[in-house]
Amino acid sequence: MARLKIGTLSDDKPVKMTLELPASVHRDLVAYAKAVASESGQSVSDPGKLVAPMLARFMATDRGFARLRRSLHSPPTGGDG
Repeated sequence: MARLKIGTLSDDKPVKMTLELPASVHRDLVAYAKAVASESGQSVSDPGKLVAPMLARFMATDRGFARLRRSLHSPPTGGDG
């Protein structure tokens, strides 16, 4: 069986968001939830709960975003101060 990028779901305090998904993305999300349940043994009653870890994983592995975050959080170098 293929190893999924999303494993167990953390139980963190959520921030409520409302979004619309194309039907094809929703179908894939439901299928992914079934795959997670099958692989981890953890029931995924709401496929929407996969969205946050998927987004977190995507952002964590996006090199361009990582460079941008580092540049925004790093102190300025040089200058006459």
